[in-house]
Amino acid sequence: MAEARKHSSIVVDGVEQAPSRAMLRAVGFAQEDFAKPQVGIASTGSQVTPCNMHINGLAEAAAMGADEAGAKSLVFNTITVSDGISMGTPGMRYSLVSREVIADSIETVVGAQGFDGFVAIGGCDKNMPGCAMAMARLDRPSVFVYGGTILPGAERRDIISVFEAVGARAAERITDAELLEVEQTAIPGAGSCGGMYTANTMASAIEALGLSLPNSSAQNAVSDNKRQDSYAAGAAVARLIERGIKPSDILCREAFENAITVCIALEGSTNAVLHLLAIANAAGVPLTLDDFSRIGANVPVLADMRPAGQHAMSELIDIGGIRPLMKTLLDAGLLHGGCLTVTGQTLGEDLAEVTPYPAGQQIIRPLADPIKPDSHLVVLHGNLAPEGAVAKITGHEGLRFTGTAKVHHGEEAAMAAIMAGSVSAGDVIVVRYEGPRGGPGMREMLSPTSAINGRGLSADVALVTDGRFSGGSHGFVIGHVAPEAFDGGPIALIEDGDAITIDAERREINVALTDAELARRRERWQPPDPYAQKGVLAKYARLVSSASLGAVTDG
Repeated sequence: MAEARKHSSIVVDGVEQAPSRAMLRAVGFAQEDFAKPQVGIASTGSQVTPCNMHINGLAEAAAMGADEAGAKSLVFNTITVSDGISMGTPGMRYSLVSREVIADSIETVVGAQGFDGFVAIGGCDKNMPGCAMAMARLDRPSVFVYGGTILPGAERRDIISVFEAVGARAAERITDAELLEVEQTAIPGAGSCGGMYTANTMASAIEALGLSLPNSSAQNAVSDNKRQDSYAAGAAVARLIERGIKPSDILCREAFENAITVCIALEGSTNAVLHLLAIANAAGVPLTLDDFSRIGANVPVLADMRPAGQHAMSELIDIGGIRPLMKTLLDAGLLHGGCLTVTGQTLGEDLAEVTPYPAGQQIIRPLADPIKPDSHLVVLHGNLAPEGAVAKITGHEGLRFTGTAKVHHGEEAAMAAIMAGSVSAGDVIVVRYEGPRGGPGMREMLSPTSAINGRGLSADVALVTDGRFSGGSHGFVIGHVAPEAFDGGPIALIEDGDAITIDAERREINVALTDAELARRRERWQPPDPYAQKGVLAKYARLVSSASLGAVTDG
């Protein structure tokens, strides 16, 4: 018991800690509770977004699970911001910043209060990697709970339907009344965006890492299964404390390779690259962009999921979620079955009794008939991105694109050009000064890509940025260009009319300029003034690393 309480005992044991006990009595501690392991419940519950509006209820269930397993729970909150609401506005600069704030705040509360373990519950995109980064940093017994996916709206709509309807309205393909009807029916209630966008991608990745209980990634937000998952997580942390199992026992290199493999098979978001690099950094596990290319060469895309495909997460849940897919990958030798998970068993043991998908389902393809034989997450290098860039090439877009640059300083300028109809087939839209430092915060370009798709140009236009993309983006889109423009990367030197070639097969992105011409342009280049001079954005810009390293702020 002493080992199980090695953090909380410092706070509550002994004569000198009487003041601590006095304060804890006021928040509900009985005398016997001081002898129990303490489990923090980190909730991202908030009214600011449907992704998180139900999570405080899940936190109550997790607390009940911990208490009934013999621990003493304490619930606390951290922040969330909504990507979907802030998208296309200056507020989106805070999205990636919130990942760091969430990790910092969970670490701060758990460390200050002396919790022996904790449950972290996340819903929107940055909650999940933020929670996982805190788990890795603190290295105390802990379990992640995904808040769950939203159900489809009318006519199987989701938030991407609304973004694309904006582009369709600009092109006069739909009326104001039709746009309003889409807006009013796309979001029916609580839960994270319903395709294989960033939230569902990261939930799946974290389950593959071994940090959440089986099926946590594939449950509807409003369901008995999700509440039971939360309850079980609280109980699981109590068991992990008793057994002394910590994230450092789980987060090995092979676990990250499992997560990458599952993300690829599910045709997941490019944000998984950024976030897995950041979680690995927090865990002290070496992981680079090249690992995504190495693993991706042998892993096929199997899931016909939105945005590039047809199906919603709730439909994948109906046929069994991601566990049968993971069993298929394990049996094919594509997953490391010996990795420990928060169940206290290995991944192979967790998957041993998983049954196949039902016959006739159309969502997950067999290994012999993949959507794409290798990864859709393509890491590109070249004279435009010496440190790398990340593309989501599903095969629907083609594998090569050559076009003429149209350069925009910032997302707003690019969006205005698209909405005005000044983007044409053959253009490569370059959106720069949106990187981790230059943005700051590396805004997602969902509004521009959705407007392009809404105008019917997704097959004929490419978009290149030092920012990033929502998991809902699709088309010929390349983000995470590094070095970023603010640091004087080659993307800062491109001019209108330059020829840019993107070659997914050769994994290259190049601008048709000689080294000498790039050097001449660099001599003339002057960095812009920082977007923010003080506050959290300025602090973030001073600390953040390159996107090629995960855009982390703690080294």
